[in-house]
Amino acid sequence: MKYLLLLFAVSIAALSFSSFSEKKVVSFQQKSTPMTRGKVIYTQYCLPCHQADGGGVLHLNPPLIKTSYVLGSKVTLVEILTKGLNKGVEIDGDSYTNPMPAQNLTDQQVADVLTFVRNSFGNKASAVSAAEVKAIRAKLK
Repeated sequence: MKYLLLLFAVSIAALSFSSFSEKKVVSFQQKSTPMTRGKVIYTQYCLPCHQADGGGVLHLNPPLIKTSYVLGSKVTLVEILTKGLNKGVEIDGDSYTNPMPAQNLTDQQVADVLTFVRNSFGNKASAVSAAEVKAIRAKLK
């Protein structure tokens, strides 16, 4: 009987902790901006290849600093992020050959990280919305 009560108490504590953690995540998402959420996503998914300063790695991973790719078409950016890029690309006269895998992100996550990239590293471009990402994905299928 003691073990049953102990198991019950531990279960209740675990459920309380789980519920508390979920509330913190929801609270963060509600209070944060696309730029702060985008920075978190960039740090997790993009930073290893494109670097902390967005400078990329010469001839491997392209820079994200004031390039036509970043400041240009949102459609191109969404396509690269969601479908990947398996061929080399030339940006501002330099070739980059490292393939980029497709990223498994929600429409909101894609919008947030693209908004972050388009407005960081000296870039100034319009934000990307989740509705835009959804519409672009629908056309790309």
